[in-house]
Amino acid sequence: MGKRKILQAVLTAGVCVLLLCSCSGKKQGGAEKLQVGVACYDRSDTFINSVVDSYKEQIGSYQEDGLPVTISVMDAAGLQRTQNDQIKELLSSGCSVLCVNLVDRTDPSEIIDLARDNDVPIIFFNREPVAEDMLQWSGLYYVGAYAEQSGVMQGELAADAIKEHEEVDRNGDGKIQYVVLEGEPGHQDAIIRTENAVDTLKKNDVRLEKLSYGIANWNRAQAQNRMTQMIGQYPDQIELVLANNDDMILGAIDAFEALNTAEDARPVFFGIDGTDVGLEAVLDGRLAGTVYNDKEGQAEAMVKLTIALFTGEGMDDIAFENERCIYLPYHKITIENAREFQNLS
Repeated sequence: MGKRKILQAVLTAGVCVLLLCSCSGKKQGGAEKLQVGVACYDRSDTFINSVVDSYKEQIGSYQEDGLPVTISVMDAAGLQRTQNDQIKELLSSGCSVLCVNLVDRTDPSEIIDLARDNDVPIIFFNREPVAEDMLQWSGLYYVGAYAEQSGVMQGELAADAIKEHEEVDRNGDGKIQYVVLEGEPGHQDAIIRTENAVDTLKKNDVRLEKLSYGIANWNRAQAQNRMTQMIGQYPDQIELVLANNDDMILGAIDAFEALNTAEDARPVFFGIDGTDVGLEAVLDGRLAGTVYNDKEGQAEAMVKLTIALFTGEGMDDIAFENERCIYLPYHKITIENAREFQNLS
């Protein structure tokens, strides 16, 4: 936490100096005004909401230090066309910087063209455009995390639990019967998370038998429906449930609870993201583990980059990978350390 305070002090000093100079920001009462447009793929996503809330809170400190800041948040509700129109609206309102959580990570070209034509930089977050699209313009940046790492950590958590608790193999056949709840069809992060979780389990000498999988689009209610269907198809057989995010694993738990399944007849559950509700589920024992996706760290990196892009100062202090990308590490969460991460929120 000390590191973050030092970082904020340095950035604040840079802002104060630059407020004495002219820049491209709009004037408001004689002071430079930073206008940020935040475009989200779907505000029903718990993790995305957490990132946006943390970003708003952290950048608000610059408002207190004398830099007028306004933030407009748009929700595309899963429609790329809607998001494209929202970007036009944000640009026409005079935004200085765009933060974009793409609906379709493979289709950012219109947004990029609009931003480039208006000379407004974009910080993509959480959903990384393909490498070729990031090369379209020098004003494009990305903040997120490596999906592969989250899958590996989820697999390690599950392997440790299976080895420590032989009762996970309820039928005693030496194999773990499992199901997977995945995000959107064809979504790179969903595919990578699932593949790496399963591969890691196998590398840790866990014998697996895949019963089924369900697409739940990162959504808790959809996950409950898919899980209910799989329970009906494989009654008393499912020993492990893996999900690509916490919302979906909580939906799976909801399904078993709605059916009043006895505790000792339930599988073990593992999620990814470490959302507030996910951490609560770990602490109360319903969720065996999750992987913390550092929403505070990502929001902090977005704030640092936003200020640097607006003021023209501080870019040299940012540790980029691939020239314009920032990746934050994941962390494994169990009941032993969940409270520590809960206190970060």
